[in-house]
Amino acid sequence: MADKQDAPTDAGTGGVGNAGVAGSSPKAIIKNVDMTDEMQQESVDITSAALEKYNIEKDIAAQIKKEFDRRHGPTWHVVVGKNFGSYVTHETKHFIYFYVGSLAVLIWKS
Repeated sequence: MADKQDAPTDAGTGGVGNAGVAGSSPKAIIKNVDMTDEMQQESVDITSAALEKYNIEKDIAAQIKKEFDRRHGPTWHVVVGKNFGSYVTHETKHFIYFYVGSLAVLIWKS
């Protein structure tokens, strides 16, 4: 498992909450979003829980998708990784792209 590194300090550029207890986990830095504030925070919280439970990116993504499908119905899609490109279409108010440390997380519903 690679060491988890802190994300850059948020200077009002869209970060939401801390992933876990302050100082123990990197802060989420939101890069692009079309989602309510409540769902944004839920995305960060679900991702933080998955990061605490799993070390492998595909397992982290699977846990996030499972939780979103359970809470909000199908069909959610999740990509987790450090190096990928994407171009997706999504339902209105059902998209978020953010970083936790050096790990990018993309969650959307189609």
